[in-house]
Parts: sequence; structure tokens; C-alpha cells
Amino acid sequence: MKIAVTAASGKLGSAIVKAVRELKSREDLIALARTPAKVQSLGVEVRPGDYNDKQALKQSLQGIDTVLLVSGMGEPKKRIGQHRNVIDAAKDAGVKKIVYTSVQGAEAGTAFSPVIQSNRQTEADIKASGLQWVIGRNGIYIEPDIDYLDSYVKAGGIYNCAGDKKCGYTNRPELAYAYAKMLSEDKHNGQIYNLHGQSLSQAELATYLSKRFNVDLAYHAVSFEKYRQDRINELGKFLGTVIAGIYQGIAMGKADNPSHYQLAAGREHQSWDSYFLSLKV
Repeated sequence: MKIAVTAASGKLGSAIVKAVRELKSREDLIALARTPAKVQSLGVEVRPGDYNDKQALKQSLQGIDTVLLVSGMGEPKKRIGQHRNVIDAAKDAGVKKIVYTSVQGAEAGTAFSPVIQSNRQTEADIKASGLQWVIGRNGIYIEPDIDYLDSYVKAGGIYNCAGDKKCGYTNRPELAYAYAKMLSEDKHNGQIYNLHGQSLSQAELATYLSKRFNVDLAYHAVSFEKYRQDRINELGKFLGTVIAGIYQGIAMGKADNPSHYQLAAGREHQSWDSYFLSLKV
């Protein structure tokens, strides 16, 4: 069985390639990337994988049995068409199964909801494709909070609009392991899995960061409008609004869902005690 992983130059895509390599031979794994030269270091065959080029995708998916569709990073309306290019190319090339990296969140009422809606449309398109399918709905990456530690310290704490609600966090290596299993095991076909570890509040996250990195962080709730403007000032209108919308959804309780990680991966998600202990100080 040959497996192709799209967006292999991205952080999640490359992690999934590495995880699949632990389960399958290199000869059975193909990495697709918009710029193939960027992923030669992965040690597997690389083919073109631009979501905007359906004909090239069809050619790259020849001989592939299962393809992982990593959700695109474009604006919501644009990504629906890009994802359809991958789905249509897969059908035309004779692919048998699609695994899709979707996301959890509020489907209406937040600044992040248009992204969620676009992902749900792709989920519907995949289900209607006639191919076998598995859908993972990712929790929120915890890595950006680690990367943002210095900014939190400078600001004197964690400031966002999540309030006291919890969020199902995850990390890329744990997601990669689950997707490797979903790609290589037929028992997952037809399933939708929420993929995250134990849910954390922002106050709990602040405590983990403080203990591991010997800093003094506390969580401070702010309004959505203030947080959105702060994010826009730093990240620009599109990304800043999306990030603020994620935390808006957390405040609505839409990021604290039952986890199906064990069903997908065959083991429990890494604990946050273990994860933070593994981080270099």
C-alpha cells in the first residue's frame, strides 16, 4: 500500500511523514509539496503537490492507495476549492482512501467560524467522493504557547479572551502518530476523531509554563474586542482575527470536546506532565 502525504514541507505534514516512516517502508511513502526541493531531507520520494494545480496533483497521485490531505492555510473560500482539487485528483488517479486533517471549533458565532465552516465543507466533499475516508479534527496546538513564552513574560502574563473555559490541546508529534495509524489501518475508515489530550484552562497552562521554565505567569482574561485588536496589531487583520476567533470559541466551550485520541492512535495521548518535562529549559 502506497501512502502520499500532502503539504510535506509544513510542520504537521513533515511530522506525519516521519511518523509514517516508523510504520511503513520508505518505498511505500510519497511526500507531496508545492516546492519539492524543500523536502528532500525527509528521505522519501518527493512529488509536486500544489493544491492549485489539479492536473499535477493527478499525476503525482498515480499509484497511490491512500492520501493524507493536510488542510490548507489560505482564506476559507479559497481553501475549499484547493481541497476539492486534491479530492478530484485523487479520484481521477485511482486513490482508494483519503485521510483529512480537520479542526475542532465553533461552527458559528466566532471570527474563526468561517475556517471551521470551510473545513466542514471539505469533510462533506470527502464523504461524498465515493472513496474510503477518515477525518481527524485536531485540537489546538500547544507549541505556539511555548514559542510565545518570552512574550508572555514581557507582558507580565497570558492575556486572551478564553476566560475560565478549557481547551483540548495537542502537539504535532502526537497528531503525527495518530495520523500515521489512521493512514495505515483500515479499521478507522468512516470515522471522525477529535484528536487532543487532556483539556487545560489558560490558568492551568500558565501554571505549567511557570513551573517548567521558572517564570511567574498568571492568566488575565480580556474582552474579545481588545484581544482581537492586539492580535491584529501584531499579526495583521486576517491572521489576527483568526487567532482571536479561536480563543473566542474556547470561551464558548467549543474547544473542550470528548477526545477520541486513544481510538485513533491505539494509545493514550501524551500527558501534559510528561510533555512539559520533555521540554528543554
